[in-house]
Amino acid sequence: MNSNDIKFDFDDILISPAVKSSIYSRKTTNVLDENGMLPLFTAPMDTVIELDYRKIFTGNQIYPIIPRTQTKSFTADDCIQVNDWVAINLDQFERLFLANKSVHVSDPVKVLIDIANGHMQRLIEAVIKAREKYREELVLMVGNVANPQTFIELSRAGADFVRVGIGNGSGCSTSVHTGIGYPLASLIHDIHQEKKNHSIKFARVVADGGIKNYADIIKALALGADYVMCGGIFNKALESAGHTFAANKKFEGYTVPGDQVDQYSDEVRTAFKMGSLFYKKFRGMSTKEVQAHLGNELRSSEGVTRMIQVEYTIAGWVENFKDYLSSAMSYTDSNDLQDFIGKPKWNLITQNSLNRFNK
Repeated sequence: MNSNDIKFDFDDILISPAVKSSIYSRKTTNVLDENGMLPLFTAPMDTVIELDYRKIFTGNQIYPIIPRTQTKSFTADDCIQVNDWVAINLDQFERLFLANKSVHVSDPVKVLIDIANGHMQRLIEAVIKAREKYREELVLMVGNVANPQTFIELSRAGADFVRVGIGNGSGCSTSVHTGIGYPLASLIHDIHQEKKNHSIKFARVVADGGIKNYADIIKALALGADYVMCGGIFNKALESAGHTFAANKKFEGYTVPGDQVDQYSDEVRTAFKMGSLFYKKFRGMSTKEVQAHLGNELRSSEGVTRMIQVEYTIAGWVENFKDYLSSAMSYTDSNDLQDFIGKPKWNLITQNSLNRFNK
């Protein structure tokens, strides 16, 4: 890519409808992947998901990934027994799966090597060694990366999924402080274009970071992402793992968090349905708070912490997402999810156009 190429993000594009659509009802479209799941992953963040309540997400057809704060003491057997995606760091992966000669894997184990800089040669070498040792017994997600060529290198090494996006996330301040990044919509598009120049087995593209709404997810899929990873969006759901607080009645409008509550209790769920306000803690996984929890040496923070108002339940959000994705697929003459990913045409738009569409 040359320095004169202008990169774009989701607000800069709109998907074009097909000239003619053969789909008579959006209810006939299939928005699920080959496993009967939505093309969605939870971000491995401890204010989004926790081990004991991951079935809230799987029950709503979202792939959960258990965060490093809960897997830091895991053994290889623990990773195997969870039977869902687990996030571990590169040191832990090398120790558990590469140095350990006795690991026996009967069913495919799903592991995310969760590091901020997925461009390291060390990561590529770890993927190559793991693929040679475990073949199809280990399903590997790696990243994050923000260079189309790195995606190709990790695919060639044998990664099954690659997280793409650096500095975009609402809990991430990497780009602000380091100047490193790549607008996510352009990154997905450029990877999709780069794939046409190679004849290798490609990893699945997992768009990660800064997804603000339903349209961002749908645009990411249309541009070529196989899956989209969400953190802030899922944190806004009542059942997310973030510490939850009732609104403080001492303040006018109840706009300040009050006492902590159990978001999984029937009492809180009922209160939320009746209109009570609740707030969530949300934090990036590179904050000093998380570094300390993981027992890491404290360094400059590349994450943020904030309080967010609860807006919906997981089930309510998923119901809307299915409807909106189905509608987009019907406009673009896409019967199946694989007919939609990377296929629709789209247009760059001006800021004035965006202002017109934003309601």
